[in-house]
Amino acid sequence: MQITAEIYHGDSKEKLKLLPNDSVDLIMTSPPYADQRKNTYGGIHPDEYVKWFLPISEQLLRVLNPAGTFVLNIKEKVIEGERSTYVMELILEMRKQGWLWTEEFIWHKKNCYPGKWPNRFRDAWERLLQFNKNRKFNMYQEEVMVPMGEWANSRLKNLSETDKIRDNSKVGSRFGKNISNWINRDKAYPTNVLHLATECNNRNHSAVFPEGLPEWFIKLFTKENDTILDPFMGSGTTLIVANRMRRNAMGIDIISDYCQIVRKQLKPIESNLLEQKVGYERTEPERSITIC
Repeated sequence: MQITAEIYHGDSKEKLKLLPNDSVDLIMTSPPYADQRKNTYGGIHPDEYVKWFLPISEQLLRVLNPAGTFVLNIKEKVIEGERSTYVMELILEMRKQGWLWTEEFIWHKKNCYPGKWPNRFRDAWERLLQFNKNRKFNMYQEEVMVPMGEWANSRLKNLSETDKIRDNSKVGSRFGKNISNWINRDKAYPTNVLHLATECNNRNHSAVFPEGLPEWFIKLFTKENDTILDPFMGSGTTLIVANRMRRNAMGIDIISDYCQIVRKQLKPIESNLLEQKVGYERTEPERSITIC
């Protein structure tokens, strides 16, 4: 099956209206944060941010598959020494809009640059908010499992009698564990904290995902031939990773130059495919690219 990449130049609020209902399996994006990227996107004041974003999230709700997921990368800014509340306000308003705020992941930036501020430490993390249309949604947890770790070699070697049964928490939290469940397992489910370095080469954009970020969520929430949308495409990392993983990709950006940059980044892989001879195993998906 041919893998596609569609690039739309224009305002997300308007371009999203061109997409069919329930046509996207995963939306992953990082919109301009309040009062940031002013030189590129003009900047949105924190007091206006929710009003600005809700018409976009309304369209995203319409185009998302009922079993799909929306992952929103966003972080509050500091105004006069105090954290802004626009992200919390946005979450509350999106819930009124019909979204379910299902989970919150943390992206720990392993290589955040050093600095000093009079009343806080440097930011080393960002939010990744998970929203869904329904409580039951596609989730492929086994695809993101991680190695058990060295702790298992010693912890599971000599189990006590308590380790062999469900041991309820002594503080009355009703949480419990059965250590013996992990015998002979090579992998465990991950936490909701992702430890990834930031992108060191800005690739002509002021804020670039590390490729491992969309890759992890694409593994978790989609399968091959599903469709991924980034309504604030920027340098196109989400689209590039999605196509490499044999998913269809759609991106929107208001900056014409970014649309052309992404097109050039996608096209070389497409050209290489056309040059492959019959009988060779494909290492990249066959792809068509549409510029709208």
